[in-house]
Amino acid sequence: MKRYTYIIGMAIFMSFFLANPIFGEEKKQDDLDLSEDAKASILLDRDSGTILYEKNVHEKLPPASMTKVMTMLLVMEAIKQEKLSLDEMVTVSERASSMGGSQVFLAEGEQMSVEDLIKAVAIASGNDASVALAERIAGTEEAFVELMNEKVKELNLENTKFQNSSGLPAADHYSTAYDMAIIAKELLKYEDIVKYTSIYEDYLRKGEENEFWLVNTNKLVRFYPYVDGLKTGYTSEAKFCLTATAKKDDMRVVAVVMGADTAKSRNAVTMNLIDYAFNHYESEKLFDQGENVASLRHVQSKKLKYDVKTSEQVSMLHKKGEKDAPFTTEVKMNKNISPPIEIGEQVGTLIVKKENETVVESPLIVEENVELASYFDLWKRSIKNIAKYNGM
Repeated sequence: MKRYTYIIGMAIFMSFFLANPIFGEEKKQDDLDLSEDAKASILLDRDSGTILYEKNVHEKLPPASMTKVMTMLLVMEAIKQEKLSLDEMVTVSERASSMGGSQVFLAEGEQMSVEDLIKAVAIASGNDASVALAERIAGTEEAFVELMNEKVKELNLENTKFQNSSGLPAADHYSTAYDMAIIAKELLKYEDIVKYTSIYEDYLRKGEENEFWLVNTNKLVRFYPYVDGLKTGYTSEAKFCLTATAKKDDMRVVAVVMGADTAKSRNAVTMNLIDYAFNHYESEKLFDQGENVASLRHVQSKKLKYDVKTSEQVSMLHKKGEKDAPFTTEVKMNKNISPPIEIGEQVGTLIVKKENETVVESPLIVEENVELASYFDLWKRSIKNIAKYNGM
């Protein structure tokens, strides 16, 4: 009888042991719930573009002041293309000064530098500063909005449409967690932007009677390690939103949270996402931003050769503890490209493959204007070639 009791007992124990293994497998994303308190969210590795977590990422929602991520992108592009400079003084229009919501109380006719206006947008989410920059770049905010929506198409985003540069409530003004992450990914190519988005407090008009204290609407830049931007958002319709970025070692991530009920829950979800990224993944840098990887030659260009460079840092992402497979890289130049070509314009693509599968595609650019050669330039080049051919 004891023998049978022992056998039955062991059978029950083994069935329980097998059904509940001591060493559980890592949860799949379907089992993860990192953003219960948000309508939509996404976690993106900036360099590789790998999505590490997603929830309702293509649901169209009001982005509120996260709209300013696109505004800042167009501003940084204009600076890169030398169409705008940080020390340029911008005169504030009546329209810009009359913006409601978050503002830094710009006065009509007041002049403020582009750099201070960027601070006003990045730190205090100034709607008036957003419009002032928009008008400087495009003439009117309406024309600037057209540029915003053109950039949306250029980035191949299908679920975003902007009606203003600030994010103030407007009909047919929407985006998604995925689209906002891609816009942020593009903005972060301009690494100087985090010099502004990481500032917790600063002043405009320092020492003047109308001195204004800037305090960052994104409290995580002060109270949470590694976070150095980007942009919060809130309206009664959008609720609490945040596009955040954080960098640890060579790994930079973007986390977007939309539709949280409170600022506290929005921040908690963002921290959950960032913690998950840095606890489970690591990044291996392959190329620095601005690294020379190829040359551009064209018979009609002013110079015979132009350097082709990486537009961003390029990295490989892998799970911690896993040995990464060997990779290969190749450069694919755009077909039928010819001068004139503007500084920062894409002229090719850097492709990274792992086990014959493409894992990263990154734009390659020129960092100087490629000008069309004049007849005199071509004549001098021809004379030099003839002389070289004849051994002169």
